[in-house]
Amino acid sequence: MTDAEMREVVQRGLWFEEFEEGVRYLHRPGRTVTEADNVLFTTLTMNPQPLHLDAAWSARQPFGRVLVNSLFTLSTLVGQSVGQLTQGTLVANLGFGAVAFPNPVFVGDTLYGESVVESKRLSSSRPGEGVVVLAHTARNQDGAVVATASRTMLVWTREAGEGRSNRDGEVSG
Repeated sequence: MTDAEMREVVQRGLWFEEFEEGVRYLHRPGRTVTEADNVLFTTLTMNPQPLHLDAAWSARQPFGRVLVNSLFTLSTLVGQSVGQLTQGTLVANLGFGAVAFPNPVFVGDTLYGESVVESKRLSSSRPGEGVVVLAHTARNQDGAVVATASRTMLVWTREAGEGRSNRDGEVSG
């Protein structure tokens, strides 16, 4: 079989039409958090909170050890969903709501993300695009919920997005 005859498949997220309300997407594999992750993210975002950086100080606090930066947890949760749901099909994130961190994350914990499609509708002001609302949940290796968030995003419809999303890696224009 020659290259010209070979069928090619490019990984992508879902077009607006492919999102189904009530479907739960499990994002695997999990992501084990390292000390380097926590220190890098915390310092990169200029957050000098000793709960994330100072092991001796954190040992005297209620959790008895360093806490992983909660925004790292949220970023990882959303990031885990990209390959399965929005890679190359997202127009924009419109907002996040109801963000909560019901249990702490520690270095060495493994995060497992999931997303449920809560609602979807075609955009009334942007033809070829649709609004999708996801409920994201992150659990640790013991199944404890460590983060939840609602995410509203704008996604291409198949017809409008196929020529624009540039998922094939070619440089356009």
